[in-house]
Amino acid sequence: MIALPRLLPILLLAALSCGAPLAGTAHAGGLVVVPAGNRSETQPPIPDASATRTRAFKTTYAEKYEKIVALLKRERKLVAHIKQAAAAYDIDPIHIVGALVGEHTYNVTAVGSVQTYYVKALSYSGLDFSFRYKGVPVQSFVQRPEFAACAGARDSAALWSCRDRVWVDHFRGKTVDGVTYDAMTFQQAFFQPFFAGQTFGLGQISPLTALEVTDLVNKVSGYDKLTPDHPQAIYRDVMDPDRSIVYIAAIVRDAIDAYKEQGFDISGNPGITATLYNVGQPRQRAADLRAALTSGKGRKLPVENYYGWLVNDKLDELRSLLDSGS
Repeated sequence: MIALPRLLPILLLAALSCGAPLAGTAHAGGLVVVPAGNRSETQPPIPDASATRTRAFKTTYAEKYEKIVALLKRERKLVAHIKQAAAAYDIDPIHIVGALVGEHTYNVTAVGSVQTYYVKALSYSGLDFSFRYKGVPVQSFVQRPEFAACAGARDSAALWSCRDRVWVDHFRGKTVDGVTYDAMTFQQAFFQPFFAGQTFGLGQISPLTALEVTDLVNKVSGYDKLTPDHPQAIYRDVMDPDRSIVYIAAIVRDAIDAYKEQGFDISGNPGITATLYNVGQPRQRAADLRAALTSGKGRKLPVENYYGWLVNDKLDELRSLLDSGS
């Protein structure tokens, strides 16, 4: 998941929390079931930075879309692995396909083969780096008293989501104890040791997102838990294609669970899960949506952004890709 969409938090938050009225929406077990398909008749605006990057590489969204679709058609083992990971995390494999297609259409361009991602993963394995902001390691920074409430988090997803929120509420764009903090996201501040806009591998996963789902991945897939103390392990997991698919499945599962906790079933709408894969922060967005409903401002549904809209619009073609793997 690339850092680009996080530059537009207000717009994207509105996209996920200000949808159409819920009249006629089915309910199951007390959950509001988000119906399939797009709420918007036309595709929402694509961020300028995405368009600029696409022009810089002398390509088009249509060409990038066709390239990732072609890769999925060729790589039968990859599709088989997508199905296996989806089954392990109890999600429809179309959610993983949607995340891959969205990332490689709007944020990066798919390479010729999965083997290239293995080579890239090896290039990071021996690097010496850490996650710091203005010389302070993130491990030390989150020991500040402002983060005390996060200590009781039940798992890594809740823990890092809490820390992300504390950064926004107490540090982002503020001066604290004589230190001026840039108006950037927690991810941008601490988890970009090489260059801006860093997400990696087949799934374009950020280090912070990998940390958020590490408990779930450990529980379901048995991978070692990730910590900021061992950044090389984080990059290994998000850049290795086999492991990356597992993390995509976990990220989708986590988003579905976050919305379920707030009373919404988004599992039948790949455009919504793709949107959340793109913008992140599913707990905060789900809580904001629930708060809007509780306030009496009108019952609403989450709405897809430009990235999720494409997934829903191309859903029949994307589902056909799943027939190419055993």
